[in-house]
Amino acid sequence: MFNALLATKDDQHEVAVTKIDKAALADSGVLVKVDYSTINYKDALAVTATAPIIRKYPLVPGIDLAGTIEESDDPDWQVGDRVVVNGWGMGEGHSGGLAQYARVPASFLVKLPPNLSSRHAMAIGTAGYTAALCVDALEAQGVTPDHGDILVTGASGGVGSVAVALLAARGFSVAASTGKPDAADYLKNLGATSIIDRHTLSEAGKPLQAEQWAGVVDAVGGNTLANACAQTRYGGVVTACGLAESAALPATVMPFILRGVILRGVDSVMAPGGP
Repeated sequence: MFNALLATKDDQHEVAVTKIDKAALADSGVLVKVDYSTINYKDALAVTATAPIIRKYPLVPGIDLAGTIEESDDPDWQVGDRVVVNGWGMGEGHSGGLAQYARVPASFLVKLPPNLSSRHAMAIGTAGYTAALCVDALEAQGVTPDHGDILVTGASGGVGSVAVALLAARGFSVAASTGKPDAADYLKNLGATSIIDRHTLSEAGKPLQAEQWAGVVDAVGGNTLANACAQTRYGGVVTACGLAESAALPATVMPFILRGVILRGVDSVMAPGGP
């Protein structure tokens, strides 16, 4: 028996730390002793039932984990291998990382490099992985530091913080949008060159505004994403990966058909290659 955060649903959705048996996990796959997981925004939605994240019950939430293999039915993975798992429906339709053990298909696994601990891997977590995918997407579209400033929204959150640090390390000038005035020093220490009050972006704005950004990493959606698109320079790239503000996109086609702005969706759940 081991401890797990278990979501159940009889008359209503309930979540509690529960003792469960390994037999309650998937019938096949690789058994991982979980060292660490992270609490992601999607996990919060799942645990509170704010959104229909969990597709079957009972289920252990947790969309990522890092740990050590204890049992393997796959010749490519050995007992003692240190691994990380992110996405692939874990914590949604497949029990996830908020437990002391998880059993997952071998195809979910990525080997941890020797110089990266389980704790460090989950300190970066799904949020950091998503931020890296956003930065990769900007660079894949040809955005370079000499093109101009990059806007990062939700900058004091998990995705935003790592995005600021990664972009600054690559030589970009980063404008960090946040609703937390006391996070300004934190963001500047990460490498942000300017701080923007999120309220200047979160209200409804004109469909086309003064050109400011060569690129955008947006983790919040809603009016903020619409305004970011409206403020992006000709040929700029906006990466969208979250909905902390809203899943709606109250924008027009104007930035895309008049400035050639690219809106690039970023997904960390089914992205090939793993973290």
